[in-house]
Amino acid sequence: MMADARIRRILTLSGHKPHIGWPTGADAVLVWGAGKTAARGAKMAARTGARQIWVEDAFLRSIRPGRAGDPPLGLLIDERGLHFDPAQPSSLELLLARHPLDDTALLDRARVCIARMRALHLSKYNAYDPEVPAPPAGYVLVVDQVAGDASVSASKGNRNRFLEMLWDAVEENPGQRILIRTHPETAAGHRAGHYRPEDATDRITLCDAELSPWHLLEGATAVYTLSSQLGFEAILAGHRPHVYGQPFYAGWGLTQDRMPLTRRQRNLTPAQLFAAAMMLYPTWYDPYSDSLCELERVIDTLEAETRAWRDDRAGWVASGMRLWKRSTLARFYGHGEGVRFADDVDRAVELSEDTGRKWMAWAGKTEPDWQLTRVEDGFLRSRGLGAELVPPLSLVADSRGIYYDPTLKSDLEVILNNSTGLRADQRDRAARLIRSLTDLGLSKYNLSGAVPDLPSGPLILVPGQVEDDASIRLGAGEERTNLALLRRVRAENPEATILYKPHPDVEAGLRQGAIAPADLAGLADLVLDRADPIALLGRVDQVWTMTSTLGFEALIRGVPVTVLGAPFYAGWGLTRDLGPVPSRRRARLTIEELVHGTLIAYPRYFDPVSGRPCPVEIAVQRLAEGHAPKGGAHLRLLAKAQGLLANYAHLWR
Repeated sequence: MMADARIRRILTLSGHKPHIGWPTGADAVLVWGAGKTAARGAKMAARTGARQIWVEDAFLRSIRPGRAGDPPLGLLIDERGLHFDPAQPSSLELLLARHPLDDTALLDRARVCIARMRALHLSKYNAYDPEVPAPPAGYVLVVDQVAGDASVSASKGNRNRFLEMLWDAVEENPGQRILIRTHPETAAGHRAGHYRPEDATDRITLCDAELSPWHLLEGATAVYTLSSQLGFEAILAGHRPHVYGQPFYAGWGLTQDRMPLTRRQRNLTPAQLFAAAMMLYPTWYDPYSDSLCELERVIDTLEAETRAWRDDRAGWVASGMRLWKRSTLARFYGHGEGVRFADDVDRAVELSEDTGRKWMAWAGKTEPDWQLTRVEDGFLRSRGLGAELVPPLSLVADSRGIYYDPTLKSDLEVILNNSTGLRADQRDRAARLIRSLTDLGLSKYNLSGAVPDLPSGPLILVPGQVEDDASIRLGAGEERTNLALLRRVRAENPEATILYKPHPDVEAGLRQGAIAPADLAGLADLVLDRADPIALLGRVDQVWTMTSTLGFEALIRGVPVTVLGAPFYAGWGLTRDLGPVPSRRRARLTIEELVHGTLIAYPRYFDPVSGRPCPVEIAVQRLAEGHAPKGGAHLRLLAKAQGLLANYAHLWR
């Protein structure tokens, strides 16, 4: 394990630069876990008098186990011992025994992280689908572990001890179903467990399905374990588990201990246990900045990575994808079985049915009655226009409809209708994101441009749109052209100063929607060609629009918005709606709730620097730092070449 590049990097960043050789001077011997190599390391430390430092995976590791090739997001680096070995106190045990653990800010952070882990279904390993339902509630959960594992041996575990635990669960819970949770590595065929098929009866069932551990804990009436991390998570889920070994979480008044460790006498709360074990003890790693970090960034990282893996695990068949988009689609959605491209719709349906892959298509290339996932650009897209073939940092994949089409219910509508019950940490995250976007001046395309001197008095900004765009065709009201929009605004605001900002694609001559200068006379007081639209939002009093995303960006910045169509942000109580907004939009939202649903819960983001799924905060950072891809002839040629290769990626996967 020490040869793993990620492990070596985390050790180096934490001040323990690993190298092979004989320890000299101030060197210490780094020992992984308690396996065979650990015994050799211990002998070397004893022989040379060098310090011994134990290293193990942290409690929130990766999607799949290290045996499957996933690098860790954190390590436990301990100069006293192993957290799972009660033979001598580890640094974690001393933290739990001696640290005050009374800092309000720390414990508040711990409670937030517990809530996020439960809501996101995060555990040490995360290769399961939270949508898979657990067995009907009302069972007693008995947790198996892999045979011969060091944590089992340290707690004197063997098959007889596990059978004793099972019989106790049966006897102490008369009439209740017993569910044995098979260890994920056993279910995957890597290592044997302690329970066997012959241990099952009419009351006892072995469960090896890829279920969320949080679902299992929610349905359990009691939990029995030797030393599994699932016992720790049971405490966080509100249980007081029966513990037959001496894991780090036993002995603090939160467990029913069948083998008490007398030196542990302190009573802790679940938040205190979590703060020590998950926030103070581990060394966490941020793959986006290649630096050490706090637990919150690791949760952000795993949220993005598990979402990608869970969405993509079965693979995709993609149709209606232009050549230059295919490499981007393969990167965004290739975290499971990859993406197969099919130009013909019938062929895409056939491939989907034959292989079990989900079918996706670019939203504008679909029909309303097609049962598939529609893909579109996200709302923090790039530095440059999609029409200029600049790759996106964000995409949305909608299994119901698509955000710009109000004729169909979309995933975004469902998310927003359910956004009034956000947790406090979710609202705070959205508020931080709003501050970042406004402070950094970021938007969908992030185009630069000078802002001329503007007249005084009430100013109304009218953003032009691409008139043959799907959002106009499907979501506009009576006004369906830029000229009609301006006429309506002028008719209702005869004394106002109207500023007209043509759409960037129209300015670039790439799309339809230009207005002849003669037609603008008397309608627009000032035409702001090539001006920065986000800078304009800081200078105007209102925005009037049909369906433009600039209306959403105005709301983020506190600018009142009047809407003549039915864009995704209309109908939630935040805009003045003069258009045909669907009655499905029932929730009355705050701006934080709208932003959380639209920019955090709905899209997926891809980091062009690390080449991995990322949270929205990393996409914002990349846009602000100028690390997002930019347009140009060379990029267009490269994108098309990559698209050709992406079409045949299944041949070498």
